[in-house]
Amino acid sequence: MNVAERLAEVRTAIHRACRDAGRDAAGVQLVAVSKTFEAEHIMPVIEAGQRLFGENRVQEAKGKWPALKARFPDTELHLIGPLQTNKAREALALFDVIHTVDRESLAATLAKEIARLEDRPPRLLIQVNTGEEPQKAGVIPEEADAFIARCRDEHKLAIEGLMCIPPVDEPVAPHFGLLAGIARRNGLKALSMGMSGDYEKAIALGATYVRVGSAIFGAR
Repeated sequence: MNVAERLAEVRTAIHRACRDAGRDAAGVQLVAVSKTFEAEHIMPVIEAGQRLFGENRVQEAKGKWPALKARFPDTELHLIGPLQTNKAREALALFDVIHTVDRESLAATLAKEIARLEDRPPRLLIQVNTGEEPQKAGVIPEEADAFIARCRDEHKLAIEGLMCIPPVDEPVAPHFGLLAGIARRNGLKALSMGMSGDYEKAIALGATYVRVGSAIFGAR
């Protein structure tokens, strides 16, 4: 299948998963993960009607997305990879949604840079390291409530929701359920969870953003 056919297949699966979960499909947004793919590979997906895209690195996105967004101003760009504090200003200028607020220093830097903005700032999600993996970014679950409160009260950040990436060798449902529970008790509506291999399970557990790359673009 070509990318347009694969995109259509993913969209069909999302609608089916929403129906099975008794959810309105309008409540789940597909983020097509275009990291490592050049503009010529992204174009057919845009032409097939996809408008939300995810990138892992600020520098890579900066090299290809300004031109694409100039041509397609209704596209929405999501940062789904770790954000260095020294890239915060560039990220705020380029991305519409940042999924990976994960530490105090980054929250403070984002608050400072957002105060300088004339335009509306990107929407922000906090990354939770549900598996408490030392090599992975994100606040650990037991510290999530306090971090959310500091982001809101001390840094005055408008936090929209939470994001997680479960460990590759564990069942995903407990991690998605854990993230959904943290979101509920903190009054957060956005849940960024689920990738190519598990987005249907994520939808069943409340995902509002699913991040799908290889199922659309093919192997990297």
